Amino acid sequence: MLTLTRKLAALVVAASLALPLTASADPVKGPETVTKVRYGGADSLACLTEALYFEARGEGRSGQRAVAEVILNRVDSRAFPNSVCGVVHQRGQFTYNKGRRMSNAAAASRARQIAADALAGAPRELTNGATYFHTTQVRPSWSKRFTRTTKIGSHIFYRQGRRVAAN
Repeated sequence: MLTLTRKLAALVVAASLALPLTASADPVKGPETVTKVRYGGADSLACLTEALYFEARGEGRSGQRAVAEVILNRVDSRAFPNSVCGVVHQRGQFTYNKGRRMSNAAAASRARQIAADALAGAPRELTNGATYFHTTQVRPSWSKRFTRTTKIGSHIFYRQGRRVAAN
């Protein structure tokens, strides 16, 4: 009998195999070269799932999707590492203990599905390009330097750019 951890690992691997592939022309190998999409792979899915679980498992689907958007927006930005795992494991960026066990199977499964959808190209329409977020329980000093884009659940989202005063 598989343990819960093994079942989750099996789900992560199975989901990574279902991520879409794209064909690309390679001047050396020709037009038949197949590569995984930019965000694909079991490592990306595992890292994004873990981040969603520990950073936003208490949020609804929109809140978790918004956190996934921030992570993928960071991957696309030159200011951050260019991989999902690189962003999630960047020093000082996410505060949860990396590698902890995801003990709530239902929450882990939901986080994995949201992560898989995000990695497969789900639209990023919730955060208006945000690359930063924090909970409403804190007010980090960096938040004064960025433009607030939205609040979803207990998270406030920001993007780079001059802050505009609100009336």
